[in-house]
Amino acid sequence: MITTRDELRAAQAPLKQQYRDTPESAMAAVHASGTFSEPGITATVETWSEPVRAGLHPSTGGDGADACSGDMLMEALVGCAGVTLRSVATAMSIPVRSAEIRAEGVFDARGTLGVDREAEVGVQNVRIVAIIDADATDEQLERLATSTERYCVVGQSLKTPPAVEVKRL
Repeated sequence: MITTRDELRAAQAPLKQQYRDTPESAMAAVHASGTFSEPGITATVETWSEPVRAGLHPSTGGDGADACSGDMLMEALVGCAGVTLRSVATAMSIPVRSAEIRAEGVFDARGTLGVDREAEVGVQNVRIVAIIDADATDEQLERLATSTERYCVVGQSLKTPPAVEVKRL
């Protein structure tokens, strides 16, 4: 387990050199999959630890018994931003004694339900808040925030919506 700046640099140095020498080797595949294995308007998503049944949010007709995909997106942001922030803090030699990371946003159910074509579809006003206990200057906290925003893969992925393709079985 990497816990220090030197360990992080040692682990990443050969990778960085490889990616400089062979840029195409830096393309890392990520994936997720799901099925319609459960009844109702749900999708069962295979996760790292166990399947999770995603369903409608209560504001769009769900009963709250299933995971909301918007909340799952916020969870992905918390995971990515948390790891990114911790990595940046480690690289900056800022020991973080503790942290709480939250992601929050809102979505307009009118857009999702097609009630108002002018209403946006998607989570809006997304923000990530990290409350940390560390001996860091205001400038270091600002650098942690800007670097985390820049290097958080999930956050940066929100800039472009995914392409959706539906194929026949």
